[in-house]
Amino acid sequence: MNSVETDRGKVRLRPPRNVLDQRVVGWWRLQGTLFWATPVLVLVVLGLLVTPARFWLLTPAAVFAVVGLVWVMAMPLWWFKVHRWEVTETAVYARSGFFWQEWRVAPMSRIQTVDTLRGPLQQLFKLATVTVTTASARGAVKIRGLDHELAASLAEQLTETTQATPGDAT
Repeated sequence: MNSVETDRGKVRLRPPRNVLDQRVVGWWRLQGTLFWATPVLVLVVLGLLVTPARFWLLTPAAVFAVVGLVWVMAMPLWWFKVHRWEVTETAVYARSGFFWQEWRVAPMSRIQTVDTLRGPLQQLFKLATVTVTTASARGAVKIRGLDHELAASLAEQLTETTQATPGDAT
């Protein structure tokens, strides 16, 4: 959870403010479609080629197709509501997850590297992932689904901010 000091010196907890780019829903749907379509296509092809096992191959294909369709329609919308991020003068905040939601905070003084990644599907949707690496044993803080230009400027901003922040990031 994100924390903010109020004017009375109390700390108030709140979620990160920024939502991801709306195009991330399409990116996640395409990823889900590719994930679920692969076993469906294999089972359908095998079902058409192996006549004695047709029922036992096409039935699971139909089940995978229905489950996959529900997943592709529902999960990206759910994730879009859950995933949030924020960068302040003191830290990077990210919330992500599925059933188990994870809140990550990377203090500026602990940031070691800032990377951006644009895979082929992300490039198709003009999206990028910003990875903030710290010395934490839990690994890097990743903000997926940002507009690629916003991700580049965010990486630049974080690099400048961490350069100006005292601490050895270890």
